[in-house]
Amino acid sequence: MRSTNEQWAAAINHRFVRELFAGTVDDAVMRDYLVQDYQFFESFLSMLGACVAHADELDAKLRFARQLGMLVADEDTYFVDSFAELGVAPADYLQPELAAPTAGFRDLMDSAVASASYPQLLVVLAVAEWLYLDWAESQEEVPQRQVHQGWIDLHRGEAFRGWVQFLVDELERVFPTEDEQGSEAEDLVRTWRRAVDLECAFFDNVYDD
Repeated sequence: MRSTNEQWAAAINHRFVRELFAGTVDDAVMRDYLVQDYQFFESFLSMLGACVAHADELDAKLRFARQLGMLVADEDTYFVDSFAELGVAPADYLQPELAAPTAGFRDLMDSAVASASYPQLLVVLAVAEWLYLDWAESQEEVPQRQVHQGWIDLHRGEAFRGWVQFLVDELERVFPTEDEQGSEAEDLVRTWRRAVDLECAFFDNVYDD
């Protein structure tokens, strides 16, 4: 895949990440970030469900099913609790106006679901989860407020690291071989690049006026 190292590094070292670890993210920025990120939740659930449907091995289907349960139990609870702490009313986080990067990434996720292609689903999931793992494990600092610490903890640690490794291993397993290289491989590469670009834009957006 064309090197996306520069964009990847920019996301990991982004101002938002630095301020998150330092515990200095302005509450208005944190609210906007979480409200926009929450708009991925339904599409992300659909992606995991599509992977249960389209994965070619039973063990993989079971792994995605377990991740669905975690998402509902842990991540949704974090969002609801954080919105309460930050004073965000349900009407403001259930149907907000979507920022351009949010709309773009949600469209990418929904397109992957509609494709019914396991490799396409894996590409989008791998970028979304792997990049978050990398920034969440980029520093050792632990901010005191739960709204900051909780977001970091959701995206690092042994369990999350194992989840990301599973996605990467699956993508490598089903990625077209050299004999099969062609339009499918090119489509996967384009999806990878698009996902990384949108992740970077998503971080940038929270500081745009």
